[in-house]
Amino acid sequence: MTKVPLPQGLAKRVSPHGRITAVSMMKDEGPFVLEWVAHHLAVGFTDLVVYTNDCSDGTDTMLMRLEAMGLAHHRVNTIPEGLRPQPSALNHAQEEPVVGDSDWVMVFDADEFLSIRHGDGTLDPMISDAKAQGANGIVITWRIFGSGGVQHWSRDPVTEQYLMAAPPDWNKGWGVKTLFQFDPEYWKLGIHRPKMKSKWLETEFPETVKWLNGSGREMESYFKFRGWRSITRTIGYDWAQLNHYAVKSIDSYAIRKFRGNVNNKKDKYNADYWSLQDRNEVRDDTMLRYSAERKRIFDLLLTDPELNRLHFAAVDRAEARLAEFKGTPAYDELVAGLLTASQVPISAVEAKPPQARDPEKIAALMSRVEKDSNAKAKAEREKAPAAPAPPAYVHGIDLTDPADVQWFASHGIEVPADPRAFTATGLELVTTGKLERNLARNLPRLITEGQRHMEIGGVGFMPARIFRECPHLSQMVVEPDPSRAAFIRRIWARNGIEESERLTLTDAPLAEAIAAFRPDSILITDPDGPIAQLHAALAGTGLHPKVFHHGVS
Repeated sequence: MTKVPLPQGLAKRVSPHGRITAVSMMKDEGPFVLEWVAHHLAVGFTDLVVYTNDCSDGTDTMLMRLEAMGLAHHRVNTIPEGLRPQPSALNHAQEEPVVGDSDWVMVFDADEFLSIRHGDGTLDPMISDAKAQGANGIVITWRIFGSGGVQHWSRDPVTEQYLMAAPPDWNKGWGVKTLFQFDPEYWKLGIHRPKMKSKWLETEFPETVKWLNGSGREMESYFKFRGWRSITRTIGYDWAQLNHYAVKSIDSYAIRKFRGNVNNKKDKYNADYWSLQDRNEVRDDTMLRYSAERKRIFDLLLTDPELNRLHFAAVDRAEARLAEFKGTPAYDELVAGLLTASQVPISAVEAKPPQARDPEKIAALMSRVEKDSNAKAKAEREKAPAAPAPPAYVHGIDLTDPADVQWFASHGIEVPADPRAFTATGLELVTTGKLERNLARNLPRLITEGQRHMEIGGVGFMPARIFRECPHLSQMVVEPDPSRAAFIRRIWARNGIEESERLTLTDAPLAEAIAAFRPDSILITDPDGPIAQLHAALAGTGLHPKVFHHGVS
């Protein structure tokens, strides 16, 4: 291959941690290739190894040009009969010298972009801090990014165009990819994480494996051996996340649907898949920290005449293809179906695993080393103090406008399954009728001796419950946020409850509200509620109310 000089201002990345390699597979990703490459060069990968098969839009030719420039390694994915493209590419990568000579490796797809919150946003400081803990891997969890309501095709960067995502605690979006120290002698590459070769299981090698989660905390021992998703005990995004742009705009989705995909799943791009991946509940613009450097590299790549020609030819080809079916009955039917799917609330989305979990089969396959490791980890967890329950409520989001969501009854009080107000944990409690279950059962009888009860935090659910159960009580709810106050009033109105002497809502400062109301009992609904402020507000009042501090039950 004839070498091509790098554009002035670009240089091959060098890392103190050696060769840090991204392995990926692509098919007809022409419009997005240069952004993906520019982004991951900005993040700090020294090498990009990309396998392609059956490309018709110049994706492979662009990667060949990048290889000639020394910025990527293109490989042809020769697929044996009966094997899917992605596993085939990983088999080739297992034997690839560039990958085998790498110090750190991460496998991910063309619609996945690494986003690092740690340090300056690049790999080197994050790897340094992982190694300082004696770690040799980081397990990075997906964040699912939706269309953000974008329907039409745009040439704008993916990482700047789509900034709405699923809530970080939405466990249906917790698939992972693993950045780890690779040695082909010990590890077999996998889509989500590598697999330890069987011959090393009964040796000391498993004890040398220490992986961290996406917040820099040690992963549980079981993940050395199996698993492809984070769980509640291991989830973390403080250091890094993998932004997964599986759908992009409706037009982008349409182009993919009509051309197949990397794993030959012909029914993959349907409305059910869209409702799973088109999550737009919260804004996450962390990726914008890379905009300037990504654009700098992207623009420099386009100064190469051949890359420039190939890139815009791929974009033109995609747009021409879109024009062929845009406005046809098939396109109109697809758009209508996707717009309907976009309305599926996050609480109603179903995510079926690729293969149903069979605990007995897994147990039979587990090695003695894995069983011993899991048993030891379980015993240590049982000794440790119980972790606090995850919060149910979201703060800092404008709830002024009503959301078109379903309402569910918990203890006779209807509550909206609004993802702006509730975390994924909270939504599950709402939809199953278990919101504040223990509190709703027990608090009414615990406060019967008093006459005045105050709540701080929450969404108005418990005051509504107490209003019905304790007609002798007067209640005051303290909520300074006007949008949350509006949300509380909507819940009360839905349940036929009006403000009166028995139930008032105030935005007064806490000390002022306590002095005026003089409560006999106080409930702080949120786990991180204002305990210090409450003590200060009670000082000097002569009041000694019962104080209940509750998270989620």
